[in-house]
Amino acid sequence: MRLLWVIPLLVEAHNKSFLHHCATDCNCQEELRTANCSQAFLRLLPSQLPPYTEHLDLSQNQLTHIPRRAFQTTRRLKTLFLNDNNISSVADGAFSPLEGLLKLDLSRNRIAALGEGFTLGMGCLKELLLSENRLVSLDTHSFQHLDGLLRLNLSHNAIHLVQVRAFGCMGTLRRLYLDSNRIWSLDNGVFTTLKSLEVLHLQRNNISLIEIGALTPLTSLALLNLACNQLTSIHFKTFLSLHTYSTHILLENNPWHCDCDLQRVFRKLHSIRRLFLDDYHNLRCTEPPELQGYGLTEVDAELCIAEMVTVLIITVAVVITVVAALVMAQRRRRKKEKHWTDGASELSYD
Repeated sequence: MRLLWVIPLLVEAHNKSFLHHCATDCNCQEELRTANCSQAFLRLLPSQLPPYTEHLDLSQNQLTHIPRRAFQTTRRLKTLFLNDNNISSVADGAFSPLEGLLKLDLSRNRIAALGEGFTLGMGCLKELLLSENRLVSLDTHSFQHLDGLLRLNLSHNAIHLVQVRAFGCMGTLRRLYLDSNRIWSLDNGVFTTLKSLEVLHLQRNNISLIEIGALTPLTSLALLNLACNQLTSIHFKTFLSLHTYSTHILLENNPWHCDCDLQRVFRKLHSIRRLFLDDYHNLRCTEPPELQGYGLTEVDAELCIAEMVTVLIITVAVVITVVAALVMAQRRRRKKEKHWTDGASELSYD
């Protein structure tokens, strides 16, 4: 009987002990293993949090720097929200104690570069969000410890350079968001290890060049979004090299140069059953000037006809020129023969 009234006292004491470790600017709930410190005007990380916290929300504060081993006392974190702060620097090893961390959100900050030790200790991470920062390049050290990552969001940065093997350790990655950056080319080797990638968003960049083998490693790709770039033409082999079961490709809002070559490429792509040009009917011509604004489907039937007419005109002109030359040559030959005949007659008469 005594245990019945002792147990509530023990639970209450335990709860008080848990809450005792909670910073005054945070709301901690033991049963949910959460600590909510969002919108608390924090300029520094809270010094005291319950050690068993698994979900920590530090979003919408005024944090500017994440020091090394910043979460030493909260090693059990599974989700960490640092989005919507003023973070401009993250020390190497800042998240190294968090071996069980599954999701890290650093969106909408001021991060311009990722150090070599940025991903130390995050081998279990599944989702990394870095959208709306100030990143300008990705090198081979940016994500070297993220062996289990499934989703990476790098949209709305200023990335113009992606080095070969920048995603070298991401053999499990399924979704990659690189939209709204400043990438101008996709080079061979950039996606070498992304054999599990299913979704690749590259819309709203400056891409004007895709090397023929750049997409070849993406054997699981289901969606490729290349809308709103600077593509004027594409090589048939660029997409033919996609050895996938089924891939949907988006290409609208590019400045297409509509000619017979482009028509041939799209005609061949339509014949490949595993490739789907979902927005083909939305593609519009930018060049030549007389076709600007026309839909590609409106003029594709005439593109090669115009070229054939041009070739035919040139061919006819060449034939006429050759025939005229032969006729002139024949006339000259006859004149010479007549001249010789007349000369021979005069000699014989003499």
